[in-house]
Amino acid sequence: MGCFVYILGSEGKGGPRTYVGWTNDLDKRLAAHNTGAGAKSTRGRQWRLLYAERFATRGEAMSREWHLKRDRAFRKVLAGVF
Repeated sequence: MGCFVYILGSEGKGGPRTYVGWTNDLDKRLAAHNTGAGAKSTRGRQWRLLYAERFATRGEAMSREWHLKRDRAFRKVLAGVF
């Protein structure tokens, strides 16, 4: 099945926001974020999937997540898509 690294975007009162995470099931994870069952920092916003990559192993996905969380320039470009 594999693992996914994803970037979510949301437009709110404070401006655009992004969130980076990893999962085995993108649809289920996005639904969790949008119902308030996801990460605490994502609650109270409506999120949409901006970007996703697929990896064969959990370790590869977690490594890529770490790098994407530090790549603010890339996330800023994605946030401008709104």
